[in-house]
Formats: sequence, structure tokens, C-alpha cells
Amino acid sequence: MNLARFPRVRLGHMPTPLEPMDRLSKHLGGPRLWIKRDDCTGLSTGGNKTRKLEFLMADALAQGADIVLTQGATQSNHARQTAAACAKLGLACHILLEDRTGYTDAAYTQSGNVLMDKLHGATTSRRPGGADMQAEMEAVAETMRAEGRKPYVIPGGGSNPIGALGYVNAAQELVTQASDMGLRIDHLVHATGSAGTQAGLVVGLVALNSGIPVLGIGVRAPKPRQEANVLALAEKTIAHLGLPALVKAEHVVANCDYVGQGYGIPTQGMVDAVRLLAEQEGILLDPVYSGKGMAGLIDLIGKGMFRPDENVVFLHTGGQVGLFGYPDAFGLAGDLPR
Repeated sequence: MNLARFPRVRLGHMPTPLEPMDRLSKHLGGPRLWIKRDDCTGLSTGGNKTRKLEFLMADALAQGADIVLTQGATQSNHARQTAAACAKLGLACHILLEDRTGYTDAAYTQSGNVLMDKLHGATTSRRPGGADMQAEMEAVAETMRAEGRKPYVIPGGGSNPIGALGYVNAAQELVTQASDMGLRIDHLVHATGSAGTQAGLVVGLVALNSGIPVLGIGVRAPKPRQEANVLALAEKTIAHLGLPALVKAEHVVANCDYVGQGYGIPTQGMVDAVRLLAEQEGILLDPVYSGKGMAGLIDLIGKGMFRPDENVVFLHTGGQVGLFGYPDAFGLAGDLPR
């Protein structure tokens, strides 16, 4: 796979660290746990969307865009990193924020990622939960075109075949790091939502014949829909790369038992996982993605899914700044639904 064939702008600090979590491994009495620190990509507190944006923003520049349009939930990590990428490259940015939780407190609607969107100079507009956000973006883009602007529309999470190239590249990076360390990776686990991260990882790891299975811990959709979304995007991504149809349905696995009451709504497991990582490893997770992903991993370890001698890598997708949008979740942990 020669990703140098595709336009890319350098936005992140790569490679991100691959570190052992010895204290957490000992605490859980489970497999040897490692963490791939994609919270350290560097762009506006970091996160997984930076990898996708390196390819997406290059495409925007190649198309002569003067404004980037994207969408996400109110506390969207993708929105914050897109706003930062636009600031770095001198492009305007407009973000449509969807209310997926119904929360109206100022901490959620004005702090965390929302604050950082504005600090990076992006403009925002809001949409109710359940809106057809792609259609909403297209309508805004059409208005911009009528005004003489040249908008570039990025789907939620940056999850299309261009954005997924960022995680094809991450798969190559991870395999190289593990080889240099003499580390046999038995499982790779991460939070999966808009599908781009998991699709890119699956494509990269399968194309490299790595033998590393990927488990996505779902944060939004039911298992059948999540797996279908990931598989569809993986197929489009491998076609975009010009490779044979190597990805099969059995390569795409999601466990969606840890979503709780819905996307962005805290669970006790998430709160416990965030606190545990903070106390055991000095690492902050986020309340929407990595917190629920780690909650799932911890529960699966307790259920004996992994052998004690296996090496399990958890991909940290970033988003810690979102913690500031959820102060009540960590002050009233005992009252949260499981």
C-alpha cells in the first residue's frame, strides 16, 4: 500500500506512542494491556480525527475550497479538530451541531469542544436531534455556493474513503511499532462510532496480512447496523486504494453492549473506566467514545474473553476536552444508569 499516492497535509504528531499499561493490567488481573495514544496527535488537544483530516484537508485544498463545512454532536471531537485544521490552513469553517442528548446546561452547550470550536474561529449553527445532517449540510453548502463561496463538505466524523485513509496509515504505523518493539499484538480494541476509524484499521491490517483482529466497542448504533456501516466503508476504502476486495464480513466485529441509553449519554461503566484509567495510569479518557470503549474492554476482560498471556492494544481516540461538558456525570456517578 503506497499511501504517498494520495494528497496529504501534515497536521499531527506521528507516530503516536504505543505504551504498556502495567498498573491497569495488574489491577485487572487480565491480559497485558497496551495503549496506542492517538489522543497525542497534537492538533487542538489531539484525537483520532486528525489522521483523517490530513487526507480530507488535502483534498479540500486541491479542490480550491475556501470554507469547510462539517457536522457532529454538540460536543463533537471531530468538529473541534476540523476547526483547528482550518485555522492552521487559513480556511473558514462552519459546523452544524446536532443535539443528540437533550442536555441544555451551559457546561454541555458552551464548554469543552464547543468553546474550542469558537476559539479556533469556526462559526456554528444548531440542529435538533434526529435531523438528516447530511441533507442539512448540503442545503447550507448550496446557499454558500450561491453566495460565491467554494465549500468543501466533510461527513460526520470525517468518515468516508478519503478520511479512512488516515487509519489505513495508522494500521501501518502500529504494525511497524510493534515489530520494532518485538511485540505480538493479539487484539486491537477501540471505540467505534461513525465507522471511519474501524474501517481504516480493518483495511490496513487485512491488507498487511497482520493477523491482528479488530474489535470495535460501539457508542451509538446497534451491532448489525454498526457492523454493516463499517463493512460498507471498508469496501469503499479498499476500492479507493485500488486493492482487491480483501475485506470480508468476518473481519468486521463490533460489540454494542456498552452504549447505555444512547450516544453521548453517560453510563456508570464509562464513569468507572475514566476514573480507573486516571487513577491507575494517569491517562484521561473521554466520556463519549474512549470511556465507553474502555468500559467494554474492562467488562470483557472480567468475562474471560482474553487469555492472561495475550497482548491487547487499546486505541485511545482522544476527546478528553469533552470531560468539561459532563461535570455532573462525575459528581453524581452513583445515580447514573448502567
